[in-house]
Amino acid sequence: MRPSPRLARPRRAVAVALLAVGAMVAAAVPASAHVEITPESAAKGSFSMFGFSVPNEKDNASTVKVEVTFPTDTPIASVSVLPLAGWTWTAEKTKLATPIKTDDGTVTEAVSKITWTGGEIKPGEFQLFTVSAGPLPTKGKEVVFKAVQTYSDGSVVRWIESTPKGGPEPDFPAPVLKLTGKAKSG
Repeated sequence: MRPSPRLARPRRAVAVALLAVGAMVAAAVPASAHVEITPESAAKGSFSMFGFSVPNEKDNASTVKVEVTFPTDTPIASVSVLPLAGWTWTAEKTKLATPIKTDDGTVTEAVSKITWTGGEIKPGEFQLFTVSAGPLPTKGKEVVFKAVQTYSDGSVVRWIESTPKGGPEPDFPAPVLKLTGKAKSG
């Protein structure tokens, strides 16, 4: 005996609804979370504000320390940190082999690492650590920052691997800021 058309329609509607919900859930689950830069790009030579988005990927520990290394082969003359409630930060500077000439004079040392401590990123949460930096390099296509994430259980995740050109993304990729055309003069 065939079900009546009245009963078949609700079953079909339920099946279609379940498939739609399943597709949305699958699309919402990220393949894996990384420490990333947001926005992903900035103009060469510009002063830009960007943040390091740090997710907590553990179910049983909180992120308690974040370190971001700035490149010294393509140094950034000026770096300022946006205060973040609950976190303190320190900056390490490195003497530059070749000083940078800026509108404000010659810069002989640049920030090489910023470390945030004292706060907590709980399981299932993320935090955005924001900086203002510039001028960004005028040569090259990207600036690679290496990040180290320390958890309350003592484990450490090093987001320091380079993505090979045309190759697959590594398990622990370093955050990369893509450099676009030159900054417009004011």
